[in-house]
This record gives sequence, structure tokens and C-alpha cells, in this order.
Amino acid sequence: MKGKQTAAVKAGRRKMLAEQGPLSRAALRLRIIFPDERQIGPGKADLLEAIGRTGSISSAARELGMSYRRAWLLVDEIGKLFKRPIVTTAAGGVRGGGAALTDFGRALVTAYRRIEDRAAEAARAELIAFESDLADV
Repeated sequence: MKGKQTAAVKAGRRKMLAEQGPLSRAALRLRIIFPDERQIGPGKADLLEAIGRTGSISSAARELGMSYRRAWLLVDEIGKLFKRPIVTTAAGGVRGGGAALTDFGRALVTAYRRIEDRAAEAARAELIAFESDLADV
């Protein structure tokens, strides 16, 4: 199923350093590592955003080309990082199930994306002096 990922989803996992020029071929992947090797990175942020869009862990997993089990484990892992819930779930059945980001979960994703943007800007500012020396790769 990984082959079914859309180009937009794949591109969303990397923060491009520039829109044009040699640095447009460079990307930043930011991962914040907490104690016990628990972490938040672009994949978990993408998953949380997809849950917010689709209202479902299984739909989000399909959209990202991962198994439901993998998505559930990632949601569980990120949920253990914080005291407040990130995602709320409702059991399936006749009415169907579902999942939603909590206000705290939305704020977390927004903060992660803001950090990612700032880090990409800092990297671009530092690397711009070397842009003319980049080899064509």
C-alpha cells in the first residue's frame, strides 16, 4: 500500500528549504526526541493531520499508505508523551466509529509545524552562502 501514497503526502513529510534554486532540492526532516526515545517527527504530525481531516484512524492510515495497526501504535505512542489526550476515539458499530484531534492535539501539530518552519528558515539562512557551490545531484 505504500506505493499508493500521493505525491502531496510524500512531499508533506519534508520541509523544503527554498522554492527555487539549488536549495529547492534540499529538505529538512525535524524530529524532536524526548526521554525514553519517544519522539514527534514529520510522520506522526502527518498522521495527526490526516486524522483531523478524515475523522478516522483507519482512513488516515489508508491516506498515508500505512496499516491501521501501525497508525494505532503511533497514535498510542504520541498519546503516552503527554498528560492530556491528543486524539479521542469512538468505537465502531452501527453508527460507525471515528477519531478526532483534541484542541490540545491540534495545538501540538500547529506548534510542531511552526517549529519545522522556523528550523527550515534557519537552515536556509545558514546554507544560502553555500548555494552556488552545491553540486548537481
